[in-house]
Order: sequence, then C-alpha cells, then structure tokens
Amino acid sequence: MEKHISILGIIYIVYSGIFLVVAGLLFFTVAGAGVLSGDGDAIAVTAIVATAVSAFFVVVALPGLIGGIGLLSYQPWARWLLVILGFLNLINFPIGTALGAYTIWALMNADMEAHYKARMSGVA
Repeated sequence: MEKHISILGIIYIVYSGIFLVVAGLLFFTVAGAGVLSGDGDAIAVTAIVATAVSAFFVVVALPGLIGGIGLLSYQPWARWLLVILGFLNLINFPIGTALGAYTIWALMNADMEAHYKARMSGVA
C-alpha cells in the first residue's frame, strides 16, 4: 500500500505540473502573438485571453498538486481530495480516465484505508 500512495502522489504532482507548464506556454504564446502583431487592440485582447486561459489551467492544476503533496505527507484531507479528483478525472479520456480509475481503486481499498489511518496516527 505504501507504494501506491507514493505512486499516486508523484503522478498527481507531475500531472498537475504539466498543466502548469501548459498554462505558462499558452500565456507566453498567446500574449506574445499579440505583442508581435504590434497592434494595440490585438495586444489588449490577447493579453486578456492569455490571462484567462492560463488562469483556468492553473485553477485546474492546483488541487491535484496540493492533493499529491498532501498524500505524500499523509495529510488526513488529501486522500479524500484525490478521491474526488479521481472521479472528476474519469471524464478526461484517456489519461484522466486511467488516472481516475487507479486513484479510486487504490484509495478506496479497505487495506489502503487502514494503512493510511495507521500512518496518519504514527503507528506504522
């Protein structure tokens, strides 16, 4: 069970990190296209669009990043946060579906619950 917790925590951190990198790339690409055009209106529009889209990606990525870090440190809230994210990931075919199924299988397992609670209380 220890291995599944580590794997899930790292996967969620990496998966969320990819979303953060995409947010940064989108921001610089879209805003940069406006700057390259030299048109003041285009710069304003692309800056707004780049900020909105990048902010969306950041908001989507943060719960997974926080949940992955929390799971690795056996925070009591992290397990349930990732279970909720696992159910939400099921609609993101194909990678999110696989991640969601693995998350639900691993974190809803009775053995995992006992192991996680023992680690949280410092017994194991």
